[in-house]
Amino acid sequence: MLCLALTALPGCTALASPPRPTAPASSAAPGPVLPPGVRFQQLTRHFGPGSPVRLSVLSIAPDARARVMGVHGAGMAKAKTVRSLADSVGAVAAVNGTYFDIATGHNHSGYEGDPIGLYAEHGRVLSEALNGRPALLIGHDGGRLDARVAEAATTGRLRAADGARRELDGVNRVAGLILGCGGVGGDRLASTGRFQQEPSNGLCTDADEVVSYNAQWGADTPSGPLGSTEVLLSPDGTIIGTRSPAGGPLPAGGGSLYGIGHGAVWLRAHARPGSRMAVSMRITDPVGQPLPGPLETAVGGSARLLRGGIADPDAARLGTERQPRTVAGVTADGTLLLVVIDGRAKGVSVGATGPEAAALVRSLGAVDAVNLDGGGSATAVVRGQVRNKPRETEGEPVTQRPVADAIAVLPGA
Repeated sequence: MLCLALTALPGCTALASPPRPTAPASSAAPGPVLPPGVRFQQLTRHFGPGSPVRLSVLSIAPDARARVMGVHGAGMAKAKTVRSLADSVGAVAAVNGTYFDIATGHNHSGYEGDPIGLYAEHGRVLSEALNGRPALLIGHDGGRLDARVAEAATTGRLRAADGARRELDGVNRVAGLILGCGGVGGDRLASTGRFQQEPSNGLCTDADEVVSYNAQWGADTPSGPLGSTEVLLSPDGTIIGTRSPAGGPLPAGGGSLYGIGHGAVWLRAHARPGSRMAVSMRITDPVGQPLPGPLETAVGGSARLLRGGIADPDAARLGTERQPRTVAGVTADGTLLLVVIDGRAKGVSVGATGPEAAALVRSLGAVDAVNLDGGGSATAVVRGQVRNKPRETEGEPVTQRPVADAIAVLPGA
């Protein structure tokens, strides 16, 4: 069981009056009927003349006969469309989830689809947090959905059989490259060399790291630099071999610890074949305290939009441009709202700024909300069909962008 202790946060500002709604469009679609307690609707709202915005809204009640979970593709660094991810688990609905490394990005690591920030499935951390950023946390308790929004961090630890201990820097990413920063240890902004522990939109580097890989990553780890070392682990954590430089096939069902710089030196000194290495990565609040409630899925976002029913100042960090967005909100009665806001379609749907997205999701009943990945990633799939209009750029054809992961709704209590 996880428990939370949040410190006091800066005062929030009141939301402007939400845009006026128009009549919802029909939500009828072929395929499986949505489970009791799960609802889908589409509606258009207006910020003003010539500024319509089209919403696709999934609502999942706490007592819905459904399960909500994160899902990714065959490997952590292989992007798939939301529709293919939904199909892979038999989901009746899904929306896109975390931000991720993309080939067109300025700091591409070579692994398109690798999540940036917190991502966990079945209670296991598969990508470490941008420490302090908000996340959607999902669990189930006695068959009831427990969804909430909270600021989150991750704490990683290694303990060798000889008693030596070390920080674990990351999970399932290229060692030495921290997209979005907000990590631990000696992270520095690549652009300036300045130490950077807070999340940032840029790239951080760290020459001395240990990163863990597990079977969810894929078949092979990246080729490492001279002096790097990789410790190979069986499924039960037993050390079954090492290789230097790092990089190569992962053991079937197992994983590895991948060290560079002082991290590699530590592994060579303390990882002994035949012994076991204790590896842990915990999700906590920003000051290191456990989080409350059941926690099966965690999906990191970029900014808090609502806190206790009022706009959070964090929403303004998203800038002044209207963009397509995917937002997760939670109402006072615990209903989960998954909202996809279309954009890049002049006269049809113009997208939203961060504060505007906060106003839209509050008008639907949310009291807490987080901004997830958006832009060309913003996709809503219901009953096997893409129900919104995702676009890479203004005026481009509607197309599905492959993404890192999705939040899926499955039938069943």
